[in-house]
Amino acid sequence: MPYTASDLRKGLKIMFEGQPYNITEYNFTKPGKGQSIYTCRLKHLLTQNTFVKNFRENDVFDVPNLEEKTVNYSYEDGDQFVFLDADSEQIYVGADVIGEKKYFLDDDMECRLLFLDGNPVDITMPTWVERTVTSTGAGAKGNTAAGNAVKDAEVEGGYTLKVPLFVEEGDLIRIDTRTGEYADRVKR
Repeated sequence: MPYTASDLRKGLKIMFEGQPYNITEYNFTKPGKGQSIYTCRLKHLLTQNTFVKNFRENDVFDVPNLEEKTVNYSYEDGDQFVFLDADSEQIYVGADVIGEKKYFLDDDMECRLLFLDGNPVDITMPTWVERTVTSTGAGAKGNTAAGNAVKDAEVEGGYTLKVPLFVEEGDLIRIDTRTGEYADRVKR
């Protein structure tokens, strides 16, 4: 059963012009005269490109053929990442799907894979991962009173991010896997 414009909401996945999209922002406007306007920011599920589009009340959208599976990360094989599903079946996911999240994968980590027409297109990981800082750069000079002074830090696995000046080599930090940003320092 296709979706209508009144079904649109943040997080809904739709087919638009034959392509799969996720609605990342949603706004409804009812002018005094005329049709309602549904303004959506669409994120392409394969290319990750985004754009804003206005829809009218009579617009109709197909439902994408999506499936989600809980899997566990197993190992990296060249430019493929191997996961195991509940039946211990191996699922190969390309580096293009994993992207920067490859730095946050841990052995046997439980993830959610999103499949479009049987092909993996997105991965959802636990929100937080902990990594040890392997090196830090010099802090940038600036307004330290405002609390926004940061420096570069590299964590185990080779990922580089901005951290507060007090973070030192050997510290254990928590990283938000959704944004790749520093969250806090973990006490051991």
